[in-house]
Amino acid sequence: MALVKPVRGKKPVFGNNCYLAENATVVGEVVMGDDCSVWFNAVVRGDVNFIKIGNKVNIQDGAIIHCTYQKTGTTIGNNVSIGHNAIVHGCDVHDNVLIGMGAIVMDNAIINSNTIIAAGSVVLEGTIVEEGSVYAGVPAKKVKNIDPKLLEGEVHRIANNYLMYSGWFKEEK
Repeated sequence: MALVKPVRGKKPVFGNNCYLAENATVVGEVVMGDDCSVWFNAVVRGDVNFIKIGNKVNIQDGAIIHCTYQKTGTTIGNNVSIGHNAIVHGCDVHDNVLIGMGAIVMDNAIINSNTIIAAGSVVLEGTIVEEGSVYAGVPAKKVKNIDPKLLEGEVHRIANNYLMYSGWFKEEK
């Protein structure tokens, strides 16, 4: 069973049809929408500020979602995939976004809708990622506009696949 616990009187709230892996951690002021999943060794730590997560969000293995005490909460929109070992910290991630494996998104960054943050990229504090684009590198910079086929073939496909994968684990119980 996942570690789910209150911190300073605030406890996580989950929508319908969410999956938490047995060693996932979700603590504090976390509100999660429907059809979300938090995978193995992932941490969603709402201990020092709020974390709001929309619908159909997957937080993959080893990823960390956190925020900054008395400064920045973290808001994640709908249909978002947070890749393996990514760090999303004190920022706003809008709808239809893929944050690639090992990417880092820092405080006060805004990841606008329909975007991809490439694996291993570092989105610096305060960066505003242009809607409908692909950002890559250290520090992350726009490399191109997102092709509608890429949006459908990666962003939507991965979010839908993780919803399917979570169903496999629920069936095994």
